[in-house]
Amino acid sequence: MLVLLPPSEGKADSGRGAPLKPESLSLPGLAEARAALLDELVELCVTDEDRAREVLGLSEGLRGEIAKNTELRTAGARPAGDIYTGVLYDALGLASLDAAAKRRAAKSLLVFSGLWGAVRINDRIPSYRCSMGVKLPGLGALGAYWRGPMAEALPEAAGDGLVLDLRSSAYASAWKPKGEVAERTATVRVLHSQLVDGVEKRSVVSHFNKATKGRLVRDLLLAGAKPAAPGELVTALRDLGYMVEAEAPARAGRAWALDVVVTEIH
Repeated sequence: MLVLLPPSEGKADSGRGAPLKPESLSLPGLAEARAALLDELVELCVTDEDRAREVLGLSEGLRGEIAKNTELRTAGARPAGDIYTGVLYDALGLASLDAAAKRRAAKSLLVFSGLWGAVRINDRIPSYRCSMGVKLPGLGALGAYWRGPMAEALPEAAGDGLVLDLRSSAYASAWKPKGEVAERTATVRVLHSQLVDGVEKRSVVSHFNKATKGRLVRDLLLAGAKPAAPGELVTALRDLGYMVEAEAPARAGRAWALDVVVTEIH
């Protein structure tokens, strides 16, 4: 099973470890695209702070984030699973997983990134600021920039097993599973169900969507679940106590759509 995750906007500090070694990152097929993007981002942040703030979509209060990008080649690097913070990663709780679940996480989790394309949680990276929604002056919109390299690298990473896609729309734009890979891909939406005047009303949640997805992945890792296809994933999630509604694709070459329905949001 390959689990596709979005990164977090907020990130932990880089720390004092050894600096980035680009050649050590997973998915070496992305190396050339990473290098070109890193060069442009660092150059932009070093030479024109005001322009960098505009391009990166940062408020004045986040101007200090630009300094992170100027030091990407020299700052300490930490496992990506330590760098990414926020609601989904708090709920996932990588640090508190048992040893077996941590091994499963290292093998199955893939975090998409505006800067790196995608990384495994044990890949060592520095803290940075560059979302997939950024449009760099020289390389253009990052979602489009990554599509070519991702189309080459991701099918191999997916192998022949299930792909559980939990990415937000911005990060999903960088790679869309196609063909037989799509047919064994399941995307997940979280819906909040509540009774209003005796009638069930459902709504899409945002903040709590991330928390539910983090808990869902954590539960699968702890259970050692090994669903090989979307239908088996539905069964595994229901066995773990989740209310899941599944919609098989209407035609070949499309992904499954899963709704996880919650009655409490936390």
